[in-house]
Amino acid sequence: MNENDKKQPKEEEEEEAEVEVEAEAKGEEGDVSPEMLIKHPLQNMWTLWFFKIENNRTWEDCQMEIASFNTVEDFWALYNHIEPASHLKLGCDYSMFKEGIKPMWEDEHNCKGGRWLINLNKQQRATELDNFWMEVLLLMIGEAFSEHSDEVCGAVVNVRSKGDKIGVWTADVKKGESILKIGHVLKVRLNIPRHVTIGFQAHKDTMVKSGSTAKNRFTV
Repeated sequence: MNENDKKQPKEEEEEEAEVEVEAEAKGEEGDVSPEMLIKHPLQNMWTLWFFKIENNRTWEDCQMEIASFNTVEDFWALYNHIEPASHLKLGCDYSMFKEGIKPMWEDEHNCKGGRWLINLNKQQRATELDNFWMEVLLLMIGEAFSEHSDEVCGAVVNVRSKGDKIGVWTADVKKGESILKIGHVLKVRLNIPRHVTIGFQAHKDTMVKSGSTAKNRFTV
């Protein structure tokens, strides 16, 4: 009779239980990639887009998806390997939106919303554009708008000859409390002087504007 034959039923049950626990532990570890165990996950997956107008392509086709990320480390790896916004050619954009949302007014996640718009003059491209844009990205991926962060869809930076713009897009123009909270956080974190006003515009107002700018629904 070998050692296995001498084991009592209770001992066999304990051994089986130990094997099951070990198998479960290995399974749990297997569900998480090794690199994710040392990285800092974000609450959302984000996608960076690049826009450059080309005559033979539609506006939508000119929006190019660059990369997606969902950790702090992957964000910095991407950010540090692309041109700063201030180095983009005139007419180009960067956009960063939550996964599944395109940087377009017509997208179902954006069509009922609007944007906080920050206008910069030509001189600010060299002095403030990159810092503003980076701070906006960090506010978004860090969910810095607290319980109102779910309303944020993404942000766009437009590099233009008359002056650059940064827009922070939200999902629903009817959610005034959230919109105002987001606007106040933006103004404080970007160190925009109190006497300088920034405005929030509904996308549908921008689409049908008769003048050079749409009316502001909210200001801070």
